[in-house]
Amino acid sequence: MKLEIIPAIDLIDGACVRLTQGDYARQTTYFRDPLDAALRFEEAGVRRLHMVDLDGAKAQRPANLAVLERVATRTSLEVQYGGGIKERTSLCDVFSAGARRAVCGSVAVRDPERFDAWLDEFGGERLILGADLRDGRVAVQGWTESSAWSAEELIDRFLARGLRQVICTDISRDGMLCGPATDLYAALQQRFPDVEITVSGGVSAWADLETLERAGLRSVIVGKAIYEGRITLKELKRCLQNE
Repeated sequence: MKLEIIPAIDLIDGACVRLTQGDYARQTTYFRDPLDAALRFEEAGVRRLHMVDLDGAKAQRPANLAVLERVATRTSLEVQYGGGIKERTSLCDVFSAGARRAVCGSVAVRDPERFDAWLDEFGGERLILGADLRDGRVAVQGWTESSAWSAEELIDRFLARGLRQVICTDISRDGMLCGPATDLYAALQQRFPDVEITVSGGVSAWADLETLERAGLRSVIVGKAIYEGRITLKELKRCLQNE
């Protein structure tokens, strides 16, 4: 399988949790110590890990950097980290704690000139645009507010500045195990062939991954489907060993 599978670790109070449709009141804790999850992913052959600081998204500054540092120093995983990165100091803190890439969403919507400057300084290889969609519009502030931007408009805005990676989440499907919005992601990937569109939200089974690969997608974030055993680490390991 050429599609890169990126397991997700969402953080609240230092624990590995999952929310349903981004609702903080609908929370399930899977690992008290996220490093335990990260080590299992590493053992399965995973290369990249997606970490979301849900506390940071609310606080508007990263709040789980100690967890990031432990995972980055105790594993070989390439960590991409998002949640609350609004200031350059926060961005530098995330990189200093060991993240290979940083995911920025709200700041790109609210202060596009600042995100322009970050793309100029750090490059499209290290910065990922987070485009989280509710009813076709990009949501910000930990999915609590909607903006006027569509995903296409937001990607277009930063393309000339060197944007190369976008994580697009369909909030309505996130944590629902109902299958991803494949047509949405395939259309974005076809429109922006030089940008890696990472799928997020709704993956429920291995068949979903095969469908996404056939549709031309390059990477996918998988969370609840792994934690609920719909996609097993044994399957993941077998697939990665056969690459």
